[in-house]
Amino acid sequence: MSTMFAAFLLAFPALFSIVNPIGSALIFSQVMAHRTHDERARLARLVGSYSLAVLLVSLWAGSYVLNFFGISLGALRTAGGLLVAIRAWELLMAPEVQEERKERQAAPASADEDVAFFPLTMPFTTGPGTISVAIALGASRPESGPGLWGFFVGVTAAAVLIALLVWIAYTSADRIIALLGHSGARVVTRLVAFLLLCIGVQILSTGVQDLLMPIFQGMHPPR
Repeated sequence: MSTMFAAFLLAFPALFSIVNPIGSALIFSQVMAHRTHDERARLARLVGSYSLAVLLVSLWAGSYVLNFFGISLGALRTAGGLLVAIRAWELLMAPEVQEERKERQAAPASADEDVAFFPLTMPFTTGPGTISVAIALGASRPESGPGLWGFFVGVTAAAVLIALLVWIAYTSADRIIALLGHSGARVVTRLVAFLLLCIGVQILSTGVQDLLMPIFQGMHPPR
């Protein structure tokens, strides 16, 4: 049970900050302004469902796929933690850069066609950055034992909550704009980005420890 809660507390702030449902909802509202409320609600529901699928595949299978190619768990954790920390630093220092990138990604969605998966889910909501962070989180799993299942239950719960927040935020985008505005959304983004930075450093430190421990054990073999 403790492993499950620890995994949830690890995954939720990391996914929330990189997906950024609140900030993305502001752009979603602008791009979808020409559509009716019912159309936007339908798209929001579909984007939430597709986002959940992308997150779960990345969390469950991403690190195992990389392991299949001979990449050790320690290397995965080190590279993943470094990537998460870099993403968090970018969000913390210049959230407007990510906003501009998302606006460019969402631009094709203004066409009058079904755009729920492309570009609203990928790459707008759960793009390469989100997938990379999810794989890095999956790499922080226990190697084996009962804690492994608790870990996957925890990260799955975090992914479900993120998808639910995407659905709610996109459906209620107009209300969020009235309540927070762009400046308020950036404040929320920066606060959660700092948590993401801490998570990235934690994953990185665990990976470095995994890589260095065999070396130290080789230098001081048990007697």
